[in-house]
Amino acid sequence: KGVEKGYPLLIDIDEFEILESDFNEEFLQSILPTLDWTAVKMAADAVGLKDMPEVWSRDLLDDHDFLQAMHRLLLDIQVLDGKLTCPESGRVFPIAKGIPNMM
Repeated sequence: KGVEKGYPLLIDIDEFEILESDFNEEFLQSILPTLDWTAVKMAADAVGLKDMPEVWSRDLLDDHDFLQAMHRLLLDIQVLDGKLTCPESGRVFPIAKGIPNMM
């Protein structure tokens, strides 16, 4: 209640796994420009991907290594346990067995 923005949720990961999937460059090139880069950076930092650019640029869509890293971050990393925290209210939502409890 009373939260006006509350996004992006802060993520604290205790355990994650990597489930490899097929790389789809066209999909990544189409979805990346629509993402909130601040949230992407926070997720990358949470899983230890420290080489992400500070600022989004369309030039990144031609960088194969960057696209591979984004594929891993967005599609292959599955958070098993941890928590999401609202930056405005401080309310904590636990993640257990890969499922966030938002209630």
